[in-house]
Amino acid sequence: MDGQEGGADGSNPEEPRVASDPRLLSNPWVGGFVSDWSPLHEAAVHGRQLTLRKLISQGWLVNIITADHVSPLHEACLGGHLTCANILLRHGAQVNGMTTNWHTPLFNACVSGSWHCVNLLLHYGANLQLQNDLASPIHEAAKRGHVECVDTLVAHGCNIDHNISHLGTPLYLACENQHIACVKNLLQSGADVNQGKGYDTPLHAVASKLNEELVCLLMDFGADTYARNAEGKRPVELVPPESPLAQVFLEREGPPSLMQLCRLRIRKCFGIRQHHKISTLCLPEHMKQFLLHL
Repeated sequence: MDGQEGGADGSNPEEPRVASDPRLLSNPWVGGFVSDWSPLHEAAVHGRQLTLRKLISQGWLVNIITADHVSPLHEACLGGHLTCANILLRHGAQVNGMTTNWHTPLFNACVSGSWHCVNLLLHYGANLQLQNDLASPIHEAAKRGHVECVDTLVAHGCNIDHNISHLGTPLYLACENQHIACVKNLLQSGADVNQGKGYDTPLHAVASKLNEELVCLLMDFGADTYARNAEGKRPVELVPPESPLAQVFLEREGPPSLMQLCRLRIRKCFGIRQHHKISTLCLPEHMKQFLLHL
């Protein structure tokens, strides 16, 4: 055998071998070679569902892993291949299997941005959060701006304000990477606008990026303009005085209006996933739009 699995060209897949057999099949996701990279991994990473079914029917174990503990399910989720992930899970793939880097299939699905895979994995009992915080699915989704993945995780009970010392909160990461849609989704879902990374707030993060749209959005949701970071600086002090953003801070600093205070207080009463709850209220449409910041 030359190590190439079949399926696309009509040839038959390899006969099953033990996981310790050395193989030299290229892994396109890491750009190198893995000694125990199996045809099952190859089929999963490329989304070849017919080949995957044949290999499983021939006796290949769905939980075969590489030296780094990467399973075929990890690869299917990293590639966003829903059908392959479903096949593997229905045949007993470990939904919470962990690589040596603490990556789970759910984490990989959040890397790829496949909320369909995220939903499937959660249906099969995937853990929302690891205890060691070394690889957090919601933080990875927020960092990459995958709004649907974040929304799915929050809908299943993930802590929207989960604060990891070396990363901060999901909102902080979304702000740091300037994912406007993701920031707005997190805020509308009830994320704490002033929880960031250490003493740095999300407003500090966007002020340092000179992102006026995000600065105004955070202020609309009640960001504290007087919060000081570890260096004792307020967000406005991270903005060059000659920047137009400095003028925005000057105009927006000070006590919020009574209308703004009312909106923030009402939203706080709804807790997590506020936009879903507010949308169902028996209120005039313009009132709901005001509460939703639309």
